[in-house]
Amino acid sequence: MLRLKDIHYSVDGTEILKGVNMVVRDGEIHSIIGVNGTGKTTIAAIIMGLGGYQPQRGKVLFENRDITNLSVTERARLGITLAWQIPANFEGISVREYLSLGYGTPPDELLRLVGLDPRVYLNRSVDENLSGGERKRIELASVLSINPKLVILDEPDSGIDMASIDVIKRVVKRLKREGSSVLLITHNEKMSKIADSVSLLCNGIIVKEGDIGEVTSFFGRVCKKCDHVGDVDEGVLK
Repeated sequence: MLRLKDIHYSVDGTEILKGVNMVVRDGEIHSIIGVNGTGKTTIAAIIMGLGGYQPQRGKVLFENRDITNLSVTERARLGITLAWQIPANFEGISVREYLSLGYGTPPDELLRLVGLDPRVYLNRSVDENLSGGERKRIELASVLSINPKLVILDEPDSGIDMASIDVIKRVVKRLKREGSSVLLITHNEKMSKIADSVSLLCNGIIVKEGDIGEVTSFFGRVCKKCDHVGDVDEGVLK
């Protein structure tokens, strides 16, 4: 479904990604795990093709097609979508209208799937009067509505409660059942355990990948105690 080949990305001479190689298979939940500041969100932006996130070297392949130079719009048309860390506001658009842009699942059903009461939320605006947690759930409902091929779900680094984490897990599992691939970006090893495979990112390099138990155990024991900045060389922890 998705392949990153030797992705290098720098800002003002500072290397953020240092040769990232990664595969997300068709119908798979793949997690990228790492502490804050390791380059996780940069990977999401490069895959989605956000402005200013053109890799200096390497390729992004989607269904064996090179999409490295495609726009956000072109990638979205191919079936790629990104759920933001901080969901956007849409002034003047009701939740009902926002969730009616998809492919047929009724907005009230979508809201129930993410734990929100349709009677309370359908006629509210998707704006700053909703809390961050409410907007995140509504954004997840919108992702469910469009049946994407690949979902990049960038979990917030802070400010997310256990109830919202449970909703994210439920949505990710449903997306997989419906045939989507999911790239789950997180700093939470418990969240990462719902994945089929995992890549551990440290200082712009993937240092471990594969077995969920082994990688998440290492992350919990070691990475949360040290950001490893400056201590990674060619993918091997010193």
